Amino acid sequence: MGEHSGTVVGGADGVGGLGSGTPGLSTESTGGPIAADHPGVTDLFAVLAYGEISAFYRLAEEAKLSPTLRGRVAVAKMAASEMRHFQTLEAALADRGADVFDAMAPFVRALDAYHDSTDPSTWLESMVKFYVGDGIAADFYTEIAGALTPEVAAVVRDVLAETSHSEFVVEEVRRAVETSRAERDRLTLWGRRLLGEAITQAQYVMAQRDELTDLVLGSAGDLNGIATLFERMQDSHAKRMAVLGL
Repeated sequence: MGEHSGTVVGGADGVGGLGSGTPGLSTESTGGPIAADHPGVTDLFAVLAYGEISAFYRLAEEAKLSPTLRGRVAVAKMAASEMRHFQTLEAALADRGADVFDAMAPFVRALDAYHDSTDPSTWLESMVKFYVGDGIAADFYTEIAGALTPEVAAVVRDVLAETSHSEFVVEEVRRAVETSRAERDRLTLWGRRLLGEAITQAQYVMAQRDELTDLVLGSAGDLNGIATLFERMQDSHAKRMAVLGL
């Protein structure tokens, strides 16, 4: 789920560029490898693709929130990365005989709902959403990638590849929260909200898409494995927040 692929079910927003890495999260799968022609792989590529294209447009819009030219340029570079990732996924879907727009359609509602419910009102909220939201999504999809065949996993890892933008985000947020306790408290609550909304939307999408649910179950092993995965994601989220000084 980019940035703003940033939901677990989307890229990203992010889906998108992995702004923060995946600290402390295992990429080993309890099952697999899952066949490359598994129908859930098409769903996986599609949800990542919508996350990336959503992130592109949202980052372009949120660049306006930056108080500095440096910030606007940094966000423009993030947006460019999201578009490159979208094009990678578009090609991967085409190789599978799937039209990217038809494939993305089932995920539009859930990803839009996530972004609508976590629409940043300030520059700092936007930066936290990019960093934390991308991290949540990357944790989820990197875990799944561990159960996929090498050629499929390579596509997923390519679009989640860590970018150089994370250092800029960390500097911006840490500088702000070190000088303002009120800002730190507010952004801490914001980060918790991002995690909760991302997991909620992930569960909604999996309930709606049997093929994707089967893929996730195949990577986690069983329902207990999924619960454990979400627990690890929460631990990684806490570490990521700490990096931001939150």
